Amino acid sequence: MTQRDYYEILGVGKTASEEEIKKAYRKLAFEHHPDRNPDNAESEAKFKEAAEAYEILRDSEKRARYDRFGHAGVSGNGFQGFSSADDIFSAFGDIFGEFFGFSQARRGGPRPQAGADLRYNLTISFRDAAKGSEVDLQLPVQALCPECGGSGAEAGTKPETCRQCQGTGQIQQTQGFFRIAVTCPMCRGEGRIITKKCAECRGQGLVRQTKELKVRIPAGVDTGSRLRLRGEGEPGLHGGPPGDLYVVLHVEEDKVFHRHGQDLVLEKELTVVQAALGDKIEVPTLDEPVTMDVPKGTQSGEVFKLKGLGLPHPNSSARGDLLIQAKVRTPTGLSKKQEEILREFARIEADKPINKVKDMFKKAKDAVLGE
Repeated sequence: MTQRDYYEILGVGKTASEEEIKKAYRKLAFEHHPDRNPDNAESEAKFKEAAEAYEILRDSEKRARYDRFGHAGVSGNGFQGFSSADDIFSAFGDIFGEFFGFSQARRGGPRPQAGADLRYNLTISFRDAAKGSEVDLQLPVQALCPECGGSGAEAGTKPETCRQCQGTGQIQQTQGFFRIAVTCPMCRGEGRIITKKCAECRGQGLVRQTKELKVRIPAGVDTGSRLRLRGEGEPGLHGGPPGDLYVVLHVEEDKVFHRHGQDLVLEKELTVVQAALGDKIEVPTLDEPVTMDVPKGTQSGEVFKLKGLGLPHPNSSARGDLLIQAKVRTPTGLSKKQEEILREFARIEADKPINKVKDMFKKAKDAVLGE
């Protein structure tokens, strides 16, 4: 049997935005919802068909595969369609609850809840950021209570199914031909009631603990870099997955190097003689010092590049460069002999033909301007 085009099913174009796709699906789900069309096989089929189209087109990766390869691009990639309306309510319960008020709790018992994500701000030294390191963390977290295993009930007992909602967490209210689902007031949506609470966690199922973790810092990270540790956040409830831990880095300044992206900048002081005559100088790097040639006639502020001696790019073999900025130091406290040598140097400079020509033009200009 030939499958219909997903865009055609939802009645949208291939350039439709995420919001347009969602809006089109809501319209079809409302029209073919089982509560509006009881015992209608055709509406049930269209309800499932629309849900399948929305499941693919709402996901950017699945949508890209579908646009390129059609149905063959999404079959066998973890998506097997929906076998029943209950599967759809489970997958898109937020849409039905938010926009229609239809029942989401088609299965008994409390729904699994994913654990909360956590953030940890970590300050590291410049050298640890440059070289990479492993850091021990101790952070307070919520953990499943060891006494009750997260059930919240006293050892030897277990929560009882709520009599009012029969464990669904919701009760049905009829308005016209709709059945509206609202949170059960007796169990507050849990679907169960704890009659004897665990003394350790007071019925919450969670206790505060200190978790110890080792975090690997990749070489080359910078302030604002964020490391994600999957499953190290708050634990989920009722079988839900745990959240993630995000470690946000702040890198301290270095006393030697300035950072510009993955490049390192180093100001190197030179004497007038070194700048004028050239020299070989030693410059520090992140590893061992290296020798660099200072060319004759180096000007203050001139920058020399030592390729590949900067910071590594995180999780890559590429590296930045080391930029050496010359800073020529004017001598002070000269002796008489040094002053004589500099004056002699100045006289020689003034006697150069090019300088005499410049002096002639300057005198002519001053005469014309009356200076």
